[in-house]
Amino acid sequence: MNTEFAEWLRGLPDDRLRALVSTRPELITPVPAHVDGLAIRAAGPSATSRALDRLDRFTLAVIETLVVLTEDDGPALPYTALRAAVARSVPPGETPRLDEALRRAVEALKTAALAYGDDQGLRVAPGVRDVSDSPAGLGPPAADVFRHHPPDRLTGLLDAVHGHEHSPGAEAGVVERLAEALAEGGVVERLLADVGPQARAALEELTWGPPTGRVPNARREVTLATAQSPIEQLLARGLLGATGDESVALPREVGLVLRGGRVHRDLSPWAPALTGADRDQRLADRTAAGQAFTFTRTVEELCEHWGVDPPGMLRTGGLAVRDLKRTAQVLDLPEWTAALVIEVAHGAGLIAATGQADGEWTPTTAYDVWRVRATEDRWEALASSWLTSERVPGLVGERDDRERLLNVLHPELRRPVAAEVRLRTLRVLASAPPGLAPAPESVHERLAYEQPRRRAAYRDQLVAFTLREAEQLGVTGLGTLSAFGRALLPGSSGEAALVLAPLLPEPVDHVVLQADLTAVAPGPLTSDLGRWLALAADIESKGGATVYRFAEGSIRRALDAGSSADELLAMLEKHSTTPVPQPLRYLVTDVARRHGRVRVGTAGAYVRCDDPAVLDEVMADRRASPLRLRRLAPTVVASRNSRTVVVDTLRALGYAPVAESSDGDVLVSRADAKRTERPPAARPAPGALGLDTDVVAAAVRAVRAGDEAHRARRRPVPEPDGQVPRSPSSSTITALQEAIRQGARVWIGYLDAQGQATSRILEPARMEGGYLTAYDETRAAVHRFALHRITGVADVS
Repeated sequence: MNTEFAEWLRGLPDDRLRALVSTRPELITPVPAHVDGLAIRAAGPSATSRALDRLDRFTLAVIETLVVLTEDDGPALPYTALRAAVARSVPPGETPRLDEALRRAVEALKTAALAYGDDQGLRVAPGVRDVSDSPAGLGPPAADVFRHHPPDRLTGLLDAVHGHEHSPGAEAGVVERLAEALAEGGVVERLLADVGPQARAALEELTWGPPTGRVPNARREVTLATAQSPIEQLLARGLLGATGDESVALPREVGLVLRGGRVHRDLSPWAPALTGADRDQRLADRTAAGQAFTFTRTVEELCEHWGVDPPGMLRTGGLAVRDLKRTAQVLDLPEWTAALVIEVAHGAGLIAATGQADGEWTPTTAYDVWRVRATEDRWEALASSWLTSERVPGLVGERDDRERLLNVLHPELRRPVAAEVRLRTLRVLASAPPGLAPAPESVHERLAYEQPRRRAAYRDQLVAFTLREAEQLGVTGLGTLSAFGRALLPGSSGEAALVLAPLLPEPVDHVVLQADLTAVAPGPLTSDLGRWLALAADIESKGGATVYRFAEGSIRRALDAGSSADELLAMLEKHSTTPVPQPLRYLVTDVARRHGRVRVGTAGAYVRCDDPAVLDEVMADRRASPLRLRRLAPTVVASRNSRTVVVDTLRALGYAPVAESSDGDVLVSRADAKRTERPPAARPAPGALGLDTDVVAAAVRAVRAGDEAHRARRRPVPEPDGQVPRSPSSSTITALQEAIRQGARVWIGYLDAQGQATSRILEPARMEGGYLTAYDETRAAVHRFALHRITGVADVS
């Protein structure tokens, strides 16, 4: 770890440290004990790579230029020299605005602690050079290319570079002298003039990267006199160097000369402009609002259906393909859309598995709370869950690396960068002028500029999924980010539900009953009426108006749920704008008249009926022979089959039996009978949507406190005299939160692991997960304290 870098971090004001932590949240997971620990973590390969992945193309080019033009032990690079180097790669038409973009890029690099210093001298932060294998597509320095060549070979190369035999002397440092010779002005140009056009063409292939190639017998012994082929001409002059038995590399010094002194070929300091179709923003908002309403109601329909008929969970996790197809048919959606609905509902905690093995996917208790909220609030919960989720519903139906099918709700649908890509994609849409629907190609181009290190195929796939899913959820409308979708983004007003509410269609509480046993809903129904109608009728078609059809099976379903014929007719009369048609009234009364005349209980199972003639008819029906019925009394028949089998069989024969309990009461089947507990919410990836400002401030205070203890190594202060503080747990938590906010010291009572009462003087830093992180002045160190062991809090006088 570079001591100079750690001292630079230590000298930053707190606001700059908070900006660093906000930009790179992984640096405080967990919070380092001091600034030296923060510097070590910031220089780690993983953390550095993640920070570089967040840079746009121009900012990445600036740090690559710093890497190319500086060395770890060499002098720092002045800002003017950096500007001159970058300007050589920028088209002349964009040079006037270069200073603005370069200042922004340098500031971003210093904020992310990828570079440090001032205008008099900028340096690359430790760790950056280690993860930059080929900065700007340039090869390794000549010193690294030729480091493992035999001494006599190096001597011959040095002679070829100088054009004469070098003075005899110690062989130590010959690699460094060779590198210095290649870096001298005019040397590479002279060597290039001596090679043929084929050799020059071979160098051109490597100039802009990749800087390595494969040739047979790359380590062959060759001199200026023995060189025959174009590759041998280059090897003999040090313009190429063997890095393996069959691999060669273009030294960085040679590559820079071939590029004409430019580090990058065409470097634009600004992101490409978005292009696409012009839309009416108000029409796009209304379209998105309609889709948001439809998606919310579809999630409700899914949960209602799975509450009655839950699908099973696969042994490996997830949902079977046949269950996805069946659910898509019920929801009248394509399978990919049904998969999205299921995944979003699961991410919002509305559905979950009932067990680890042989379980079912059912609604959770949280669904009952969610469905009584306003539509706009329900949509915001779903959209926020989708935005922060690391799961990728678009991968459903594809196969993993081991050729296993990825099902809906499968554990392998998780991708750590999914939330970040979604957020970046929506931010690109938000940056478009009002009313512009950016073309997908334009969005891909912009994100390629903003994330040049991200694997292109992987990024483009996630972006395509995001654009498709955002339209389906109503975050976008007609390809344009909606006003409430914009309010959903972090850093905005955060009032997406308030923006959406006026745009939602007004639910209706009436239907139009028709003589053909159908009911037409002229708009979106209220939740209560929609659930009741879904129970008493079957959906025949959807669209601007939904058509429901009443049938014997749907009426019986409502009767099974506890309704009577009078209640059904009263509900229809209340919510119909037309009189109840006579055929519908006859259907309800006829099904109700026959419903429950036959009752099935448990013996294996028994069948009883007040009308012996009905039982005579059942006993005489040959189709009932599999039930193996035996008459016990004129009104009672027994069967060895289960109650469920007997009920289903008799219904298939045209009867309308109902199940009853051992006490003789009718068992009512309710649509919301099955529920499970909501699983713990998954924590979003650090930095996916940014850290809370209070968390950032607390982390910086903890690092400062730990660093003070680490450097000063203060002696422990004695515990105060007097009784150990005691206070109610609620006031203890409040007092600690206030101390964290104000950065104040407190005196606490604490029970150690052995139950002994002690007291401490603390500087609280943060509180989460049932623990308090604080600098303990009585121990002169940073410690974590279990909140349930703190007996009380008092101010330090």
